[in-house]
Order: sequence, then structure tokens, then C-alpha cells
Amino acid sequence: MKISTKGRYGLTIMIELAKHYGEGPIPLRKIAAEKDLSEAYLEQLVSPLRNSGLVKSVRGAYGGYMLANPPSEISAANVISVLEGPIQPVEGIENEEAPQRELWLRIRDAVKNVLDTTTIEDLAQYTEENVVEGYMFYI
Repeated sequence: MKISTKGRYGLTIMIELAKHYGEGPIPLRKIAAEKDLSEAYLEQLVSPLRNSGLVKSVRGAYGGYMLANPPSEISAANVISVLEGPIQPVEGIENEEAPQRELWLRIRDAVKNVLDTTTIEDLAQYTEENVVEGYMFYI
């Protein structure tokens, strides 16, 4: 499964809005400038996020976008499903033989579990320091 720029940049928008949650609306031009992204492309992505109720827009000179709910209540799965559609590692899974179908379903479920249990708040609070050390292999 490959997440496109739609999903990646959509998560970027949501993470930036989460970092400023409670501070009022944030203009997309600010996010675009800070992350060196196209403002026009971010505008295209924020529309489905707004239509799905994940973000709210505020018009005017001090307008912009803000999260519709607390970042702890929005999962990465919410964002990815809006922008990317359903999670499926392989198309035509129903035509696969049983062993392969089982593998694809297990992969789908594992990815879905990670996305479901990771909140936008988790991502906004992420720092290199709070990463648990990985495995160390000695030869």
C-alpha cells in the first residue's frame, strides 16, 4: 500500500492545525510557507477534510482553518480514509487463493490498526526524543 501526496500532505495540514489547536484559525498560506508546499494544492486537500467535518473554515482577514474536534479525537485513519479511500494492500483480494487472501487481510488489518490507534495529537506531539529505541543488533 502506498500513501500518495494527498494523504501525506493532508496529515501535514492536520498536524499543523493540531499544534495550534485552541489558538484560532490558521491560514493555509502559513502552513504552505513553513513546509515549502503549494498553497493551491493544500486548498484542494482541505476541501474534503472540511466536507467530512474534520476541519472548520473561518472567512475573513483573520480567517483560516482549525480542527473541528480536539486532536485527541481525530485518528490518522480519519484523515487517510477521507483523502485516500479505503485501505487495501491489493486490489481484487476476493479473487486470491486462501493463503494469499489471508496474508493481504492481515496486512490490511495491521495497517488499519496503526492508523486507527494513532491520533493527530500523537503526531503533533512527536519529537525525536520520545521515540523508543529500536533493536540493536551486534555482530
